[in-house]
Amino acid sequence: MINRSFETKYEEYASLEELSAEDRELAKAAIDAMRGSYAPYSGFNVGAAVRLESGHIVKGANQENAAFPSGLCAERTAMFAAGANYPDDNIVAIAFCGGLKGRMTTAPAAPCGSCRQVMAQYQTKAGKPMSVIMIGATSIWKFARVDDLLPFIFDNI
Repeated sequence: MINRSFETKYEEYASLEELSAEDRELAKAAIDAMRGSYAPYSGFNVGAAVRLESGHIVKGANQENAAFPSGLCAERTAMFAAGANYPDDNIVAIAFCGGLKGRMTTAPAAPCGSCRQVMAQYQTKAGKPMSVIMIGATSIWKFARVDDLLPFIFDNI
């Protein structure tokens, strides 16, 4: 038997002002995207934004539906919109935040497993790391690549 381990590394910031101008722009787009959230059942609003290689930013917000689980997470809404509208412009970064009834959580909200796998798929498609920025009211976490959130990526392409 061999014991193995992996390590997750990320950067932590206390405020948006500590981020680079590019990351701050993406984070603000994600925060703004929360306004498009439709969450009448959970009351948990999520906003996401992706940056494409061209620099273009695409926003998304969670959309709930009475026919649960027919809704969709903000992260996938943004990634799928980018993929559908800009199929040849790879996603290089994603930022997201969440909060109850529009009030952002103190600590960053983490993405669900389905969103992590979709991030992994787009990262694989691009052939290079996609950075991930999780935004909370009092801290921001930045991961250099999706692998740090999903270390054993399911990849068959």
